[in-house]
This record gives sequence, C-alpha cells and structure tokens, in this order.
Amino acid sequence: MSSVLTKADLINSLRQQEPNLSRPLASKLADAFFDEIVLALERGEAVKISGLGSFRRRRKKERPGRNPKTGETTIVSSRNVVLFQASQKLKSQLKSQKS
Repeated sequence: MSSVLTKADLINSLRQQEPNLSRPLASKLADAFFDEIVLALERGEAVKISGLGSFRRRRKKERPGRNPKTGETTIVSSRNVVLFQASQKLKSQLKSQKS
C-alpha cells in the first residue's frame, strides 16, 4: 500500500524549511496557493507549475451511460473535469527512480 502526502504534511514541510514560519501562517499560505489554482481553473485558465505540470479544465460532452446496479440506460450530463499533465522534468525524475 502506498502512503499519501496530505495538506498537513505539506504544511509541516514548509515549517521545516522555514523554522520561523508559524503553523497558522503556513496553513494560510497553503490555502492561498490551492485557492489560486482553483480560481484560475474556474476562470477557464490553464495553470502551469514549472517542474510539476499543467492543470486545465475541459468540458465533457453529454453521453449515454448505464446504471451498473440496474443496467438501466441513462444520459450522463455534460460536466467540467480537471486534467493534469506532468512536466517532462517530473516524468524524467519518476522514470529514473528505482522502485
């Protein structure tokens, strides 16, 4: 089973790198960072983070679907989805790592 990096872990990492940073301020910084990504995506903008990758919003069209429990055919409505594409740098780093 793989482990999970949480927002709390990110905040702790920030505080280790900057010991004078208080927990509330580190939490506010993390919130502001993630909020800005969400707001940009809501505006339809792409978000590019150097060395990590790009986030973008895409509209999925309405399509036919099936209820897995009942087998009943239904229509899946159109919706927005978020796509992430890893940067070449991230892909290279992960590819070169030994498992």
